[in-house]
Amino acid sequence: MRIYTRRGDAGETDLIGGPRVGKCHPRVEAFGSVDELNAALGWVLAGCENDAISSALITVQHRLFDLGARLAAVEPDAAAGGGVEACLRAEVREMEAAMDKASGVLPPLKAFVLPGGCELSSRLHLARTVCRRAERRVVELAGQVPVEPQIAVYLNRLSDLLFVLARLANHDAGAGDVRWKPTESPPPA
Repeated sequence: MRIYTRRGDAGETDLIGGPRVGKCHPRVEAFGSVDELNAALGWVLAGCENDAISSALITVQHRLFDLGARLAAVEPDAAAGGGVEACLRAEVREMEAAMDKASGVLPPLKAFVLPGGCELSSRLHLARTVCRRAERRVVELAGQVPVEPQIAVYLNRLSDLLFVLARLANHDAGAGDVRWKPTESPPPA
């Protein structure tokens, strides 16, 4: 089977159950950003030796594929995964519980945290920023066409979870948080 079709050579792509649109269409930006997030999580997993984090992120990757399909569909029911809304609600609660559990281990935040520390933490921070972009693209799309609101909620909570996991990775590695030190004003001349 050939992987290429040449149908996108003119800068258009097909939506599920809908017309061809430009590859810069807000819907394509939304599901493309979710796909990019999924790839970033694959990179996180390639360097992750923590079974609990790996297991959670593999589940997230499957869910992101569901979300991408729903965002690519003009009518969400045309996409696979009809029970996505209830599943997302449950997984948001699971993410919140995981963050609450991690809070019992992590020192309280007393400053803004810079991305960095150990390699796993850095990868998680990068995935977090990609997640925030995907969330922005979904919110932008929702301002133009109906989008299941739980998708944005899921992405918002996922970015929070990735932040907490990044802190946890640094904590487990003995690296600690990399705290932001604001630039101080120079003394008056």
